[in-house]
Amino acid sequence: MPNGAELFVQAATQLGLSPIFTLVGDHLNEALAAAARAGMRVVDMRHESGVTHAADAWARIHRRPALSLVTGGPGHTNSLTGMATANLAGSPLIAVSGSRARGLADRQAFQDIDQVGMARPAVKWAAEVPSAGEIPFYLARACAEANSGRRGAAHLTIPVDVFTESAAGTAVRVGGPASALPCPDLKPATELLRAAKRPVAIAGSGVWWSGAEEALREFIERTQIPLYTITMARGTVPDDHPLSMGYADPALNYAVPTVFREADLFLVVGKRIDYRLSLGGARLFPAEAKFIQIDIHPPELGMNRTLDAAVCGDARAALDAIPDAGPVRTEWLQRVRELRAESAARLDAAEADAAVFFRALREALPEDVLFSWDGGDFAHWGRALLPARHAGGWLRLGPLGTIGSSLPNAIALQLAHPGRRVVAITGDGALGFYLAEMDTAARFGLPIVLIVGNDAGWGLERELQSWGTRGAPTVACELQASRYDLVMKAFGGGGETIERPQEVGPALGRALASRAPYCLNVKIRGARSPFTEWQIAGKKR
Repeated sequence: MPNGAELFVQAATQLGLSPIFTLVGDHLNEALAAAARAGMRVVDMRHESGVTHAADAWARIHRRPALSLVTGGPGHTNSLTGMATANLAGSPLIAVSGSRARGLADRQAFQDIDQVGMARPAVKWAAEVPSAGEIPFYLARACAEANSGRRGAAHLTIPVDVFTESAAGTAVRVGGPASALPCPDLKPATELLRAAKRPVAIAGSGVWWSGAEEALREFIERTQIPLYTITMARGTVPDDHPLSMGYADPALNYAVPTVFREADLFLVVGKRIDYRLSLGGARLFPAEAKFIQIDIHPPELGMNRTLDAAVCGDARAALDAIPDAGPVRTEWLQRVRELRAESAARLDAAEADAAVFFRALREALPEDVLFSWDGGDFAHWGRALLPARHAGGWLRLGPLGTIGSSLPNAIALQLAHPGRRVVAITGDGALGFYLAEMDTAARFGLPIVLIVGNDAGWGLERELQSWGTRGAPTVACELQASRYDLVMKAFGGGGETIERPQEVGPALGRALASRAPYCLNVKIRGARSPFTEWQIAGKKR
């Protein structure tokens, strides 16, 4: 006679929600015991926000819903940041929180808060499960909501007595995946592409979620249109492809502002025209340029920029259905490639400590590594200088900019790819948020290479304050120059400090040879990255 916890595990298994990312708590003991009895994989971590970040990363990597399970009260509030991060990133996280028993609601019970009410603004859908027998329905509904249209997070609160009560006579039946959307009329978009003299394609996460990597590569080769990638599209067509021009982000690719100002048509595939693309505004795009947007989510079409052709549909189906884009624009392609080469040369001439480090790292890294990126000037130098070569191997924070999440994201990335090497790149400030997840990496024997840019401060904010205050002392920007490699060693991993460029190759070799997580503590002087330069230039306008 199954109870609610056993029903939960059965339904989760049928829905493919494995492993469970969790942090133990009283509300969860029955569910975790049932998962262990069923042989379900459990990844226990050190902070509930880290739990939801790792589950979000697992969902992004595998392009399907993933499950986090945390206790109620502060466990739930800690997890809200991860829910919001996943939702804004379009990631189908199923975030489950335990809670007080049903009969104790609104009676000043221990840890009794309105968990569903708190979660609703941060997710696509949220509910409290009323009884054990309803668990399969609610879990399947959460998956359907999270995985439909533009994906996002869903939340369930499951009271502790729902996990423990009998669910006798309940059959576990969950629905299958929704069918793909039909491809809409592409004639207007095709005609615009054929008429363009200087077209540019911008690909975003929708390409990844629709499994359109091959379709995108075939499209640009068929049409000979230069491609820029961003978010989860990074690496879907490798940066060393002759038609791939690198980051679409103007804050990291010096060529982008000039190319975009000269282009006469933009094909935006699976990418919101958001803050990263200057909201479609004149800082980046000429007013007279034509715009085509392909997106699965109707409200995105034309939100920030008037479109000349709107295509509501799946990215892969749309790209496959566009036959050609007119004659090859040889002069335009040559111009774009020249600007890309100039951008690369400018980055390679940068003298900042972080730039020097990443050039040395680029020479030493094997080509098959997967990256988990944090925010901050150190990481931004790396994103500008290192190439994206592998689809699904360039994890970023997402539109919420949740700094610190690169370490829990890297844990999920390494669990998903046990035979590959995962490199997490972060700053000393960001690392502090989830420092204890070093323990998780060590306990699970995950040989993540954690690279920490240590400038003893919140470098990006220090640079912004220094500019904004015209040399006045900065406020709340300084940290200790801590030995994060020794912290990793204390948790059971390895590590060392790097102070000179010639030490990078040998140190990386030792890190890659390690069977345990390994921290490279890189001592640098802070310097404005291209990202911060772009931010300051925008403030001057």
